[in-house]
Amino acid sequence: MLQPKTRWLVPDGDPEAAKKLSHQLNISPLISKLLVNRGITDIEEARSFLFHDGAGYHDPLLMHDMEKAVRRIKKAIEREEPILVFGDYDADGVTSTAVMMTVLKELGAKAQFYIPDRFKEGYGPNEAAFRRAAAEGFQVIITVDTGIAAVHEAAVAQELGITLIITDHHEPGPVLPEAYAIVHPKHPKSTYPFRELSGAGVAFKVAHALYGKVPEHLEELACIGTIADLVPLLGENRLIAVKGIKRLRTTKRPGLAAICRCADINQAQINEETIAFALAPRLNVAGRLEHAALSADLLLTEDKKEAETLASAIDGLNKERQKIVNDITKEAIEMVGQEAEAGARVLVAGKEGWNAGVIGIVASRLVERFYRPAIVLSFDSEKGLAKGSARSIDGFHMFNELSKCCDILPHFGGHPMAAGMTLSISDVGELRKRLNQQAEALPEEIFVPVTKIGAEISAGEAGLEAIRELALLSPFGTANPKPLFLLDGVECPQTRQIGADGKHLKLLFSDGRNTLDGVGFGLGDLAPHISPGAKTSVVGELSINEWNNIRKPQIIVKDVKIDSWQLFDIRGRKPLKQWVRHVPEEGQAFIVFQKETLQKLPLGDYPVRLVPISTMEEAKAFDAGNKNIVFLDLPPDAGMMEALLNGGVPSRIYAYFYHVQDHFFSTFPTRDHFKWFYAFLAKRKTFNLKRYGDELAAYRGWSRNTIDFISQVFFELDFVTINDGLISLKAVNQKRDLQESFTYQRKQAQYQMEKDLLYSSFHELKMWFDHLIKPAVQYEEETAQWI
Repeated sequence: MLQPKTRWLVPDGDPEAAKKLSHQLNISPLISKLLVNRGITDIEEARSFLFHDGAGYHDPLLMHDMEKAVRRIKKAIEREEPILVFGDYDADGVTSTAVMMTVLKELGAKAQFYIPDRFKEGYGPNEAAFRRAAAEGFQVIITVDTGIAAVHEAAVAQELGITLIITDHHEPGPVLPEAYAIVHPKHPKSTYPFRELSGAGVAFKVAHALYGKVPEHLEELACIGTIADLVPLLGENRLIAVKGIKRLRTTKRPGLAAICRCADINQAQINEETIAFALAPRLNVAGRLEHAALSADLLLTEDKKEAETLASAIDGLNKERQKIVNDITKEAIEMVGQEAEAGARVLVAGKEGWNAGVIGIVASRLVERFYRPAIVLSFDSEKGLAKGSARSIDGFHMFNELSKCCDILPHFGGHPMAAGMTLSISDVGELRKRLNQQAEALPEEIFVPVTKIGAEISAGEAGLEAIRELALLSPFGTANPKPLFLLDGVECPQTRQIGADGKHLKLLFSDGRNTLDGVGFGLGDLAPHISPGAKTSVVGELSINEWNNIRKPQIIVKDVKIDSWQLFDIRGRKPLKQWVRHVPEEGQAFIVFQKETLQKLPLGDYPVRLVPISTMEEAKAFDAGNKNIVFLDLPPDAGMMEALLNGGVPSRIYAYFYHVQDHFFSTFPTRDHFKWFYAFLAKRKTFNLKRYGDELAAYRGWSRNTIDFISQVFFELDFVTINDGLISLKAVNQKRDLQESFTYQRKQAQYQMEKDLLYSSFHELKMWFDHLIKPAVQYEEETAQWI
């Protein structure tokens, strides 16, 4: 057996619905199966999803307060009232700012943007900034990607006579700000058809309403914010992403072109992964280490030289950010490691001097490492405050859980999977305590990493054309992940380690009719744990491997599982050091039948769990269930092996079978051997075995052991007497079967056991053990039906 690293969630498919989609849309069964498993069964919905037929943006005026906000903005433009765009410092925030600033400038507005300093002001609108804006003459403030929690700041705006228009997408709290207008897809009174827009998506809709037409030239900015903020890539978000990626590949926006050059991004091949792992981190970094205005300026500049300067500075900051993140992550892991081992369900780490701009990334790293919701805080001892970022896992709604602690969280906001907060350092311990208590009510399985499988497939379904068609499902992201496929219970005839130090795993899978190549990056350590021919299940991504002008389908393996017991054949007296370290410690049992084996093998050099078995009673008492059993030597007889394995199904069996004497290769006397020796004794009456036994053996071409063996069998059958080496034939009145001799039985059993265990093929040995284990397997299966 081999346990997977994660909990696999396999969808319940509808084969008939998948077959219907495949036929009507002329797509491969692989694609139709994925669509059905993702809840897309309607033909037109599937057509729109794959081919974007008939897909269009919703009327922006359907969004709550949109018409009111647009009227006021246009009025401000007409009156030349100064407008302040109040943004946020992450990638969604700066792209939202760039979208709003672009439309306002193009419509002739007197507009400027303001993004708060993460370190001095923290997240969201703040009173001091609003008062400065009023003093500078701004009459309208439009928030983008922020503001839904700014209850106090909205009251300040009213006091100052400022028109506050909030555009946001974060979770609305129980109390909403009293703003002039709140444009929010999740507003309690909203009837907008799509609720999951990003901040940049909401700004894009405001631009749509202001222009009176779709602002296609802003799709590239809205696309970056949408993908960066991890909102579901469905519905309108999917449309923004699809169209935005297409525009990014040919964008002439100086800032985007410059950052692509700095990051060595092939602009013509930009996709969702480029945005998520190259563009978005760089747009984030200015706000994390210095000030987000740097990124907003990059997106808004029309000067190529300025764009190159800004892009170079941002790229340098990104390299600095990577080092800072690695250093803090190392410290944070050491800090929460014992908590995690002790069973903490929510991890909270904090320290003076940690860069508040990168702690969200560190929180994500902790989630990846421990699969627990994590909060990372930066302490400011002078102010007595802790600023933090939270990241969560499926099943733990971070915003809701933090809401239960609002009495100690004067400032927080976010989503189910992420949040930001500020609290007193003195309350950090209380927050940790409460969140862990709240998490106690959740099922244990929530805290086991999950792998969500897109579809179960056969090796034959993973053809080149079907894999090419997977591109129809892109762009991939939240709620539309890159599909993972389950290849269940296939043979794995080839497994080997490849790459430097054997870090990677190369496999070949077969279902009897088709084969499929597999590669597991970073999974090389699994090679010694997959036995030849084991029924193996793997989860991975499908791709096309092109080498030497040959294109072949392959599966990029992410996780491996083997449900049945495995046999590892290490016969042949291989040195212990070559294999002993691969035997899992859990459930380990090194079985020793012969005391002499302990003297012959250097077992003391290895931390192994020895289990001596010398009697049938000890064999019967042994519990083989789920054990990793190593048979170091041979038992006295096969019956003892059968008794030992009758106590349950092992996880693995390692067949080493150290031995000194080979009964199989010594001559096993036939009945003709016995007839000749009996006739010889009948003529001689007596024979001195001590003196002439070797000469007799040489004369017949037998071994001396054969002479002694036949003599002992005759003695046990009462055919002869043996006295001090002198063998004499007795008068025998009845025939007796050779099987009546214990020595004959034992020799025959040892001969057969060596044939079965030592000199059989791997397949024959597996079948031999299967025969012994099968009754226990059947018992477990029958028992499971009644549980």
